[in-house]
Amino acid sequence: MRRNILITGASSGLGAEMARQFAAKGHHLAITARRTDRLEQLRDEIVAAHPDVTVSVHALDVNDHDQVFEVFAAAVTELGGLDRVIVNAGLGKGGRIGAGKFQANKETAETNFIAALAQAEAAMQHFYERKAGHLVLISSVSAMRGMPGSMTTYAATKAAVAHVAEGIRMDLVGRKGLDIAVSTIYPGYIASEMNEQVEQEQKLMVDTASGVRSMVTAIDKEVEDASVPGWPWVPIGQLLKHAPRGIARRLV
Repeated sequence: MRRNILITGASSGLGAEMARQFAAKGHHLAITARRTDRLEQLRDEIVAAHPDVTVSVHALDVNDHDQVFEVFAAAVTELGGLDRVIVNAGLGKGGRIGAGKFQANKETAETNFIAALAQAEAAMQHFYERKAGHLVLISSVSAMRGMPGSMTTYAATKAAVAHVAEGIRMDLVGRKGLDIAVSTIYPGYIASEMNEQVEQEQKLMVDTASGVRSMVTAIDKEVEDASVPGWPWVPIGQLLKHAPRGIARRLV
């Protein structure tokens, strides 16, 4: 069992719900985000429901890359090591390329990709030292293909995150004596604060608890990649990859 889990972006949405569901399974948690008041409320909620679970709270702006390494090290000390790191923090804002939304697109790119790279680096340094661990990168079904409008930059960053995960898996090929797994999770439309910021109407939205339950199941299986919930996002993901552009455009 990967006992100790660090989750970034845990103050709301998918991150907060993952914390609740992993705590219910008996995992100890390090939860991080910028909004520590929300993290403290979440910690109190979890500890009240699961008194045997340890929850450490860490203020973290993932765009402060030095702080990423400092916070991960603090969580290692507080929990006595990390068994799983879930790179979840992200932004969903942006605009159509050419619509004057460069600053919003830039912020999304920096948070979703560069900051994810820092988190993956900090996690893998620890896992290589321990010779064990599970790195989870939260991508998106939108990563399957270039997306239009406000989703263009977001989808591009999530595709980049997926390639980082695959690159790390390639590094692990043939390396003996390591119990290190890397998972890429491609959520479909799961209700969260992030997708309230997206301009386009999102079809086939599922509620947060149900959507995250499918994420947690896939993560606990340590699959290399999973589109979640499996229905309808596995077939939709394949359609997005391979359908003619006009058909793919109608799916998003």
